[in-house]
Amino acid sequence: MPLQYNRASCLDVGLLVFESFQFLNCALSLHHLDMSQSDHSHTFYSQAYLLSGLGRHEGAVARYDKALAAKPDDYKAWSSRGYVLDLLGQYEDAIDSFEQAIRIHPKFAPAFQGKGIALAKLNRYEEAIVNLNRALTLQPNDYRAWQNHGKVLISLCRYQEALKSFDKVLELKSDNYKAWYNRAVALTSLNRYQDALSSLNSTITIKPSCHYAWNHRGLVLIKLGRHEEAMNSFDSSLKIKSKNPNAWYGKACSYAMQKQVDLAIEHLKRAMDDSPYLCRVMSNSDSNFNPIRRDPRFQQLLKDSQ
Repeated sequence: MPLQYNRASCLDVGLLVFESFQFLNCALSLHHLDMSQSDHSHTFYSQAYLLSGLGRHEGAVARYDKALAAKPDDYKAWSSRGYVLDLLGQYEDAIDSFEQAIRIHPKFAPAFQGKGIALAKLNRYEEAIVNLNRALTLQPNDYRAWQNHGKVLISLCRYQEALKSFDKVLELKSDNYKAWYNRAVALTSLNRYQDALSSLNSTITIKPSCHYAWNHRGLVLIKLGRHEEAMNSFDSSLKIKSKNPNAWYGKACSYAMQKQVDLAIEHLKRAMDDSPYLCRVMSNSDSNFNPIRRDPRFQQLLKDSQ
């Protein structure tokens, strides 16, 4: 399975973007004025922040570089630069930036958290936990750090510990739908399906449009033998996101568990249309397909998808 908030109107969003560009253009013009190095650093930092907010991440990095040329010991700029590099998928460079921030300010929690996030994206989970632990020691009430801590623990298959992290998130921010969802993932991995279902119900109560929560809920309901409800969950997910291979895959799993071979194959084909490799790998090993695995029609589908 795939591992907040009041919405502004379209007009409001357009106005905000227009105002941001006006502010950015004004800020970009300031570097022509006679300013001190400190003033230059602050201006470049502000420009970088705005550019990143507008999705212009490469430009943001360039501005952070200028800010740091003017003020090399600006640990916040080093850390912010790291987060933007992370968004660009440049994880090693992001780690270097966070380490620069930490060298300058060894108690700056956001840099430790950013480094942990980047390490986790490189599958260096043990190192990631060390850094996230340090971030939480420095800022124990940062719910985002607890969230990232729990997600890394899931990657390490330390599900019971992950639950404690997500419970801490919910203690700090009870309406955090991602924490309820991640909690359900950990509970599912512990085969605590009824508890997982309860967490998923909280997820979709807070955020009914969370399509992946509906999908995971469907899979949990399959484990509980509640196939009709599972189908309703997958259908709810498809209403939210039509190109949704996980929903079609989930429906195929349910039909397979009920030994409805033709329907299982039909829905698995739909899933494979959108995600051929992933669905093929999963269906080759997923125990949900065991009831039909020896059926010649299922075998032919797997063979045809090679």
